Amino acid sequence: QDGDLKFPLESVKKLKELMDGNRHINPRMMVPVASYSPCQEKHLPEEFRLVCKREDAPVIFRRLSLAAEDDLCEICANAACAGCF
Repeated sequence: QDGDLKFPLESVKKLKELMDGNRHINPRMMVPVASYSPCQEKHLPEEFRLVCKREDAPVIFRRLSLAAEDDLCEICANAACAGCF
């Protein structure tokens, strides 16, 4: 969850995989992480397509990716998680 936006955990994990995969490109060719948006990725889960139309999409994607890091969301250790209690 990010604000009013809610996404399935599996989709957020897929988003994180896409974003992490982008980091392994030649460092000289990389776009700064703050401006990277996975909207051009063909494997981006469909539920994120509406986020792509938003001006703050890179920030939302970065927060969602962080929420899925190390499966913390699954053990309710992340404040971004909802429905744990």
